[in-house]
Amino acid sequence: MTIMDNKSQTAFQNVTLGNNAQIEINQTINSPQTSTKIPSDVRLGSPNFVGRKPDLKNLHEALQSEGKVSVCAVRGMGGVGKTELAVQYALSEEFQQSYLACYWFSLNQGDLATQILLKASPYLAMPEALQKSGSLEAQVKWCWQNWHPSTGNILVIIDDVKNLADIPPALMPIAARFKVMVTTRQRNLSPSFRELPLGILSEAESLELFTKIVDAQGSSRIKNERETTKAICKYLGYLPLALELVANYLKDDEMLSLEDYLQQLHLEDESLADEMVRGITAEKGVIAAFNLSWQRLTGLATQLAMLLGRFAAAAIPWQDLVEPTLNSLGYEKKAVKEARKQLANLSLIEIEDGKNIVIHALLREYFRYQSQQEGDDFIHTLQQAIASSGIAIAETIPYTLVLADIERVGLAIPHLELLSQEMLDDIPDPDNDLFWAFVGLARFYQGQAQYNLAERYLDNCLKAVQSRLGENHPDVASSLNNLAELYRSQGRYESAEPLYLQALELWQRLLGENHPDVATSLNNLAGLYKSQGRYEEAEPLYLQALELRQRLLGENHPDVATSLNNLAELYRSQGRYESAEPLYLQALELWQRLLGENHPYVASSLNNLAELYRSQGRYESAEPLYLKALELTQRLLGENHPDVATSLNNLALLYKSQGRYEDAEPLYLQALELRRRLLGENHPYVASSLNNLAALYYSQGRYEDAEPLFLQALELRKRLLGENHPDVATSLNNLAELYRSQGRYEDAEPLYLQALELRKQLLGENHPYVATSLNNLAELYRSQGRYEDAEPLYLQALELCKQLLGENHPYVASSLNNLAALYYSQGRYEDAEPLYSQALELYRRLLGENHSLVALSLNNLAGLYRSQGRYEDAEPLYLQALELCKQLLGENHPYIATSLNNLAALYYSQGRYEEAEPLYLQALELRKRLLGDNHPDVATSLNNLAIFYETQGKYNEAENLAQQALTICQAVLGTQHPHTLKSLFGVKLLQVMNLLQCDKQTLISILQAIAQQAELPQLNNESALMLLDLITTDSELLQNIRLSLHSDKMPTKRQKPKPSLLTWLQRIVIILLTPFAWLFRLIRWLMRRFIR
Repeated sequence: MTIMDNKSQTAFQNVTLGNNAQIEINQTINSPQTSTKIPSDVRLGSPNFVGRKPDLKNLHEALQSEGKVSVCAVRGMGGVGKTELAVQYALSEEFQQSYLACYWFSLNQGDLATQILLKASPYLAMPEALQKSGSLEAQVKWCWQNWHPSTGNILVIIDDVKNLADIPPALMPIAARFKVMVTTRQRNLSPSFRELPLGILSEAESLELFTKIVDAQGSSRIKNERETTKAICKYLGYLPLALELVANYLKDDEMLSLEDYLQQLHLEDESLADEMVRGITAEKGVIAAFNLSWQRLTGLATQLAMLLGRFAAAAIPWQDLVEPTLNSLGYEKKAVKEARKQLANLSLIEIEDGKNIVIHALLREYFRYQSQQEGDDFIHTLQQAIASSGIAIAETIPYTLVLADIERVGLAIPHLELLSQEMLDDIPDPDNDLFWAFVGLARFYQGQAQYNLAERYLDNCLKAVQSRLGENHPDVASSLNNLAELYRSQGRYESAEPLYLQALELWQRLLGENHPDVATSLNNLAGLYKSQGRYEEAEPLYLQALELRQRLLGENHPDVATSLNNLAELYRSQGRYESAEPLYLQALELWQRLLGENHPYVASSLNNLAELYRSQGRYESAEPLYLKALELTQRLLGENHPDVATSLNNLALLYKSQGRYEDAEPLYLQALELRRRLLGENHPYVASSLNNLAALYYSQGRYEDAEPLFLQALELRKRLLGENHPDVATSLNNLAELYRSQGRYEDAEPLYLQALELRKQLLGENHPYVATSLNNLAELYRSQGRYEDAEPLYLQALELCKQLLGENHPYVASSLNNLAALYYSQGRYEDAEPLYSQALELYRRLLGENHSLVALSLNNLAGLYRSQGRYEDAEPLYLQALELCKQLLGENHPYIATSLNNLAALYYSQGRYEEAEPLYLQALELRKRLLGDNHPDVATSLNNLAIFYETQGKYNEAENLAQQALTICQAVLGTQHPHTLKSLFGVKLLQVMNLLQCDKQTLISILQAIAQQAELPQLNNESALMLLDLITTDSELLQNIRLSLHSDKMPTKRQKPKPSLLTWLQRIVIILLTPFAWLFRLIRWLMRRFIR
């Protein structure tokens, strides 16, 4: 038995909510996670698009150059239709067949690097080191190099490029399969780009556009006033934006003649102020058209337009961002609805998907210009309302971000970024809200494992609050705390600690020693120390936080329950179960009383108490709590919530502990599917689910199913958390465990060593997980027979457990047990016995008489006694172990089969065959039923039963069972595993015993005699297998041995074999000689044998 790492859910304030029970197995994996296709994304085109066929054709030809990446810059003035041309090209059936996928990046929605990473990271498996510490440029370069689909031409559209600095070469794809189109107003953007000037529409196309809009209902206004229409089109410079704007203006006023409108346009043009012309990058005729549409607006329409112009140059979510802003300004809903309708009817805004507002860049300039004419106070009022709405959204972004959250707030992110850059002075209550201008953005990126971006905003937050609120402000402490939390989640403990300490010192200095925020800071620092295994430093901090909360908030407060829970979690980690249980119960009772029976914290508390009972082996007490927690979570949070996946995972873990694998698997699969759907493929919780499902398959002996899942979990953790993270060490350990179980020792050892080194580096030399790694590496060396290498590691692990956890901890008992197992393997029974006895006594004292580890310890001690021939001492222990397993785990558990097998082995050793056989058969049937026909433990039972039948002379039955065992070992463990080789030897031995009709001892004597004549240094398994193969494949040799047996003239060590037998002995000598000698001697042997 080996030490198992356990990471169970810890809930509540300042402790990661919804963290899953994640068990590190120690016996245990493969293709890495594959990248999946990144979905194409192009918005719908305008129904009023006309003409441009030559431009589309020229664009297509410009993008088709071979041998290098093609970049075509569609250049034109504002409003000429560059963006719409790009949309129409991407959607055109004629050109779509040239591309496997198309991707759209609009620089008015954020910088190019961030957009690329957000678009690609959910679908690409970026290396962990690059994810953690690589520059944005390096990450983007990797994304382009590994883009999926990985073959075929890809169309990339980068819209609204202001200058070349927006798209530096480091952010651009370089493979020839990428065809890049950029839209820009900038002439000669780059000498390496093919430039496609986009001109105005022709007169005919302009008339077509006008007719499409104005006469959409079947009227003939354009036909009747064709010449006037031509004049209007010419006056507007044949610019699509202006043409569409004016056409919709005329459509909105059916009584207005085109001639009258043309006169108004002339008058407006003449009256344009120079300031307006300088302030808007549009032609005078277009500005005049804007002015006429502006003058048509009534009521709140102009106010709404000026407000919309103050948002970022990106789609604006109406319900989540605009409506709350209008409400804070006191505008009436009915009037707002009418204003929005006016703006849309006049094409001053576009309503996208019925819920988002899109404004052309020229119109946004125009709206902003109009608001500037109202003065700074007016702008401040608008931006103050926008800031309030943005802060409100930021506050709703949760720590655990699901895909629904990303979709809900994603459109608001460009506006929150603008708020953090340009509206900090407009935040109404900076003392309370400045902090949120950055924290919401950090949570958005951290929730998607974009830690570099999250760190940027948390760092900006710290600088902003320090500069604007002063060094001595509580939000500075909160900012330090949040940055520390980010580092802790990344396993960057050394970076986190000084920030936690600074936050604590600042809160104490600003708020005094007696303040709830000081208690929170103490709690968080204690959580860090607990993660590092620094339990002696964590406990006094948890106790201080608890005492402070009780004194300040009273005994009846949710934060007191949080402290009780967290202290209980610490005690559980230390194996101090008797101290932990009353705290868990107090926390549960307090939450139930304060928050009611129906609250997520109550569900989490039930789960944590259940986890304690599972650790103690009190499975019957744990199961109803897990089930209640799951039902409560589903009812309160809905079926589709990450905490539901956590509850499913934890219940599955219980069933796995009970050997109820068929019950566990569907729960693990549900948890994995739910996390993938809610959190995306690339999330640490998905990695945990993959690991846990793999651990289940490992326990079932389904190694081929387990390996790819372990590898996916490892790769995902490396990519998301970085190479240097404790969870990466756990995955390395698990993969090594699988390889050890498969006999792939050369593959296992470097992984064990990496895990050990990583844990030492991250957690320090003195951490329970370091003891686990030392123990596991020792287990590997013991499996290899490298006892001298194993012993010092076992001793170090034992000493470390005692030092860190005290003499009285289950891990200490496990270490004693493992060291005893080493001595047992070496035949050092006198050294092993006291250690087995100490482990048993310690388990009994810590876990009570009724625990599966007590049963395991009884079994181990009984095995020692059996090996010593102390059968009377062994039997009662085996019986106790069997009875205890039945009582704790039920009749159907793999441990029951093990106990039955061991008891049968004892009876076999005593010659009590009639009692042994039914136990062997029960063990075999139980293992087949619980673990499936192809499990290493089933092979063990088959082998044991084969040996039993062989002893009784039932060679046919024995050979059949041994062959079944060999087939399983070869399929599951591989041909070179020690168990497979041992099984192969048993099968060959039985085959020859059957052929010769002799017992095992006689056959071994024959093999020894042949080995003597062949002058072999010793008869080992390898040379014996050669001899057995020779006997079964050559009929002449087989006949000679039979004659020797029946004539009682089989040569002994002192006798020479008959001449015919001697020829075969010469063949054995030839086979065993060196390669070069073997070649010449084989030729000589063949000549003697076949040329007589």
